[in-house]
Amino acid sequence: MTEEQFRAEKLYQATMNMARRMLSQGLISEEEYCQIDTIFLEKYCPVFGTLFSATPLTSRAQRVMYGSGKE
Repeated sequence: MTEEQFRAEKLYQATMNMARRMLSQGLISEEEYCQIDTIFLEKYCPVFGTLFSATPLTSRAQRVMYGSGKE
């Protein structure tokens, strides 16, 4: 893993940690969480983050990967 990949991974994981906290506190909806995930997957292109992005971390049975959820 290069230094840039490591940096991108850290930024993605930190961002999504904040988003998960916001979701658990009811500050954002599951749909908004999915949108945030999609935006930051595209922005940071994390190496390991893409492995976890397909794993539902919410009660929603199916997440839309790489989409806005409005398809």
